[in-house]
Amino acid sequence: MFPVLLPTFARTDIAFVRGEGAWLVAEDGRRYLDFGAGIGVAAFGHSHPALVAALTQQAGKLWHTSNLYRVPGQESLAAKLVAHSFADTVFFTNSGSEACECAFKMARRYHFVNGQPERFHIITFTGAFHGRTLGGIAAGGQEKYLEGFGPKVSGFDQVPAGDLDALKAAITDKTAALMIEPIQGEGGIRPLAPDYLRALRKLCDEKGMLLIFDEVQTGMGRTGKLFAHEWSGVEPDIMCVAKGIGGGFPLGACLATAEAAKGMTVGTHGTTYGGNPLAMAVGNAAMDLFLAPGFLDQVNKTANYLSQQLGALAAEHPNVIESVRGQGLMLGLKMKVPNGDFINAARTAGILVLPAGDNVVRLLPPLTLTEAEAREGMALLSKAASSFETKAAAQ
Repeated sequence: MFPVLLPTFARTDIAFVRGEGAWLVAEDGRRYLDFGAGIGVAAFGHSHPALVAALTQQAGKLWHTSNLYRVPGQESLAAKLVAHSFADTVFFTNSGSEACECAFKMARRYHFVNGQPERFHIITFTGAFHGRTLGGIAAGGQEKYLEGFGPKVSGFDQVPAGDLDALKAAITDKTAALMIEPIQGEGGIRPLAPDYLRALRKLCDEKGMLLIFDEVQTGMGRTGKLFAHEWSGVEPDIMCVAKGIGGGFPLGACLATAEAAKGMTVGTHGTTYGGNPLAMAVGNAAMDLFLAPGFLDQVNKTANYLSQQLGALAAEHPNVIESVRGQGLMLGLKMKVPNGDFINAARTAGILVLPAGDNVVRLLPPLTLTEAEAREGMALLSKAASSFETKAAAQ
C-alpha cells in the first residue's frame, strides 16, 4: 500500500510533542538538545513566550484576508526591515523558495523594463541551494535535485564559487544578475571571502547587473549580524530571507532597492497567503527580539565560545573530525567519518544536528542558546565522537 504521506523524506522515527527553548521532548519523554533548530528556523528556540503571545493574540482576532486589502502588520514589519537594511521595499512570502522565485522574477523584469528583455540569465555558484521549485533547483544546479524533472529551466548558469576568472568568462550580454549565498549552507557551511563578495559587487556595477544575496539561512542574526553580508560591507540589490525571520512560523521575504524593484508593478507578482496577519504578528514580534539591545552581542559571545570549544573537540578527536567551519551560530564539522553516521550517534547521545554537503555536520542552534547549553552540547558531541573511537578499538 502506498504511504499516505508522499515518501519524499527519509524521516527519523522520532516524533516530538513539546519544545522548551533549546530542547525538544519526544513522545517517549526523552529530551534532546536541538542544535538544528528546525533547519535554522527556530531562531529563539521553541515556545518563546513573546512569539507564543503574538500568535495566540492574533489568532483570536483575524487569520487571513488576502493581499486584496491592506495588512497593517505587513507595513510595520516592512518598515522595520527597510530601516535596518539596504532595502527600500519588501515582498512577503511563505517560504525561502518563494522569496527566491520573487528575486528571479524581479531581476528579469528589471532588465525587461530597461528595454533589454534578452538579459534574463542569472549566474549562480556550484554548491548553491536556492529551494526546491523548478526555478530553485535550476538555480542551485545540483544534479541530485534536477534528475527526473525534465529540462532544466533555462536562464541559470553555474560557475565555481570563489573563482573570479570563471565568473568573468561566464558573463555575457544576456546576464541579468549574480545570485549567491554569503555562506553556503546546504553546500557544506562554506563561507565566501569578503574580498570575493566585494569583487561581485564591483562586477555588477561595471556590467549593469543586479547582485542578489540568498540569505534564507544566513540572515536574521544567524552569523552574529542581522544579515551575513554586513560582515563584508557589501550591499546587494535584492535579498531573499526566510527561516529565522518568523521564529518558527512559515514566513519569507524578498527585499530590494527601489531601482531593482522598479519593474514590479501591479499584477506582475502575487501571493494568496504571503504576509497574512498571523505571519505578520509573529514576524513583528521576532523582529523586535532581533533588534533588542544586546541581542546580537550575545549571539556573538555564545558563537565565539562554541567555535573555540568545537576547535578543541576536533583536536581531541582527530580521527573523527577534520576541521570546523562557519561563522556565528552557523557552524559545520568537516568529518572523517560519514556525516550520517555521526548524526545518528549524536542523536543517540541526545543532541540533534544536521547534514550538509561535503560530508559536513551542520550546527544551527537557537540564537538564544546559553553558554551552559553550549557546554552541555559539547559534552554530547564529545560522547558521539568518542563512540567511533570505541568501535575502532573494539575492531
